[in-house]
Amino acid sequence: MTSMHHGDIAIVGAAETTDVGVRPDLSVLGLHAEAARNALADAGLTAKDIDGVATAGPLALEVSHHLGIEPRWLDGTMVGGCSFMLHVRHAAAAIAAGAADVVLVTHGESGRSRVGVAPWAPNPASATGQFEAVYGAQTPYSTFTLPALRFLHERGMTREHLAHVVVAQRTWALNNPRAFRRKPTTVEEVLAGPPIAYPFTRDMCCVVTDGGGALVLTTAERARDLPGGDRAVYLLGSGESAEGPLVSQMADPGSFAAFRKAGEEAFRTAGISHADVDHLMAYDAFAHVPLYMLEDLGFVGRGESGDFVAEGNTMKGGSLPMNTNGGGLSYTHTGMYGMFAIQEAVRQLRGEAVEQLPKADISFVQGVGMFFAAAGSLVLSRHQG
Repeated sequence: MTSMHHGDIAIVGAAETTDVGVRPDLSVLGLHAEAARNALADAGLTAKDIDGVATAGPLALEVSHHLGIEPRWLDGTMVGGCSFMLHVRHAAAAIAAGAADVVLVTHGESGRSRVGVAPWAPNPASATGQFEAVYGAQTPYSTFTLPALRFLHERGMTREHLAHVVVAQRTWALNNPRAFRRKPTTVEEVLAGPPIAYPFTRDMCCVVTDGGGALVLTTAERARDLPGGDRAVYLLGSGESAEGPLVSQMADPGSFAAFRKAGEEAFRTAGISHADVDHLMAYDAFAHVPLYMLEDLGFVGRGESGDFVAEGNTMKGGSLPMNTNGGGLSYTHTGMYGMFAIQEAVRQLRGEAVEQLPKADISFVQGVGMFFAAAGSLVLSRHQG
């Protein structure tokens, strides 16, 4: 019997849009389509082979119609930037249950050029609209300030630790021709950068770009018969969770419950330990978020994340290579970054990354959604079991 975990489900196609960064030539839907076609070509499949579609916007049925797909399974789960981790998890469950045979997960955002972007306004009747937005907590950099300061204060850390995260991420982007920020930087330069919202300076905030990506999933058994079967990446485990839409109402602003719960389930379902992880993709929309993830996922103890990064453990040659594409701080960030974190994990496990690790058998991918609202975790492997 096929399971959604333990390597029974494989990613057989993975690709980003032909270019990422500034793409005023394509609309949001166009970015979805370009990424989808690239991923299908990577898998050696066509739109006629797809019977399941998942996306976080536009509607999955809009994407399927645009690509000429007649799906029997649809997923429009939208929980912000980690939606794609959940899509992979949901697709795996659907394939294991027989609800779909081959699922296409797509992403595309014109975050910088704003071509084909639907207007957005906070719902004044929502809890966020009533109790946060009216006080100015509408943007990520303003909403994240309180928990970031709480995190640093409780652990005796400083803004220098945030700057070290930026520097570590930038080292991975220097040789990546697709990275948006490739200029070397130092802790002093990061701290001296233009202030955005205390404690953040500009480089502590993600880049703003256009782009997209797509994934194709099917059973490991079918993957073996595909042209790219020897490049398949397998899902060992996964987890998802949510705490709530209000950052101000987190049970503990210094630790995110959804990270802990989703991460624990991913480790448990995969049957691995932290020592088994060769590579970590930790969603880094802002410099403090990977520090939360390192602690909440259990890779380091409470209060140890800042020094762990500062000592070079997440950089080249470190004990836990992290965000090896440059991350959302340097590589790309269209608004929802989770797809790009998965893409880099797949590249590393395939041996196709720009900054390829000497050993990459298991990658842990951690996403965050809607500030501190939702979380998704994936354990991916180059080996089926």
